[in-house]
Amino acid sequence: QDGTPKKITYEMLTAARSVASEMDCEVAVVAFGDGLDEEALAQDLGARGAERILVLDSADFAAYNVEPWAAALRQLVEEEEPELVLLGMTPVGRDLAPRLAAKLNAGLASDITGLRVEDGELLITRPMYSGQVIATLRVKSTPVLATVRPNTWAPAQAEGGAAEVETFEADDVPEARTEVLAVEAQGGDRPDLSDAATVISAGRGIKGPENFHLVEELADVLGAAVGTTRAVVDAGWRPYEEQVGQTGKTVSPNLYIAVGVSGALQHLSGMRTSKTIVAINKDPDAPIFRLADYGIVGDLFEVVPAMTEALKEME
Repeated sequence: QDGTPKKITYEMLTAARSVASEMDCEVAVVAFGDGLDEEALAQDLGARGAERILVLDSADFAAYNVEPWAAALRQLVEEEEPELVLLGMTPVGRDLAPRLAAKLNAGLASDITGLRVEDGELLITRPMYSGQVIATLRVKSTPVLATVRPNTWAPAQAEGGAAEVETFEADDVPEARTEVLAVEAQGGDRPDLSDAATVISAGRGIKGPENFHLVEELADVLGAAVGTTRAVVDAGWRPYEEQVGQTGKTVSPNLYIAVGVSGALQHLSGMRTSKTIVAINKDPDAPIFRLADYGIVGDLFEVVPAMTEALKEME
């Protein structure tokens, strides 16, 4: 994004490095853009475990557009013949991965949360049925394509040296049939909901849009993203972009605070892989407490302001 790798890139480096030695493979990063700072990418990504950086630098790749990106990536994959191709389970990855899989006639495992090698075979784990089961998959085609759920692997730390940079010239890139006129960021200074390390979501217990300032104030103290439930979105209290759940976004933060969320299955399917879940609800029998690591039975209009003030005092 704007020539700088997003956090999911560092997480995918950790995932790739966890199996690369057992698969006898090197780790390479593909970088799309226009006017990329190759030296900065070599230092940054090389220090985090990338051995090579394959750069596609062209005006065609200044903004994401699935047709030229998929065509170029298909050519690169056919030339490099990798064993495994990882993409983030982000809006771009969700769009690009199935198109690439179709072009390569390759199998695709989506939204994965685990990689391991057993008896020389790559095994992939991913949640299924709204997170009720964890499936183990073996993709029989080569290469294996997979989209990685954000916040599943820790971001690779800067420990090594620079990577080797190579420019890849795609020779058969189709002209895009759509044009990106502008890209506008939403959410202000808060992190993106899909890959935020901390998420605070409010349900119908917040009672109305006029009370969301309580959640926003707590989110600002913690540097968190704000999420919500389908019922809140359907009521018109918050935008769809903040919906967490089966028909919204899937999140997997280090900390998930559910404020006034009852815990409907639709919502739980979008956040059950969070590392630590804290629930605040006045109903002790709310389903959310069965999933939560920590539960606070109380009135959110008392608990949330008290929590916010206590955290401010700790700063």
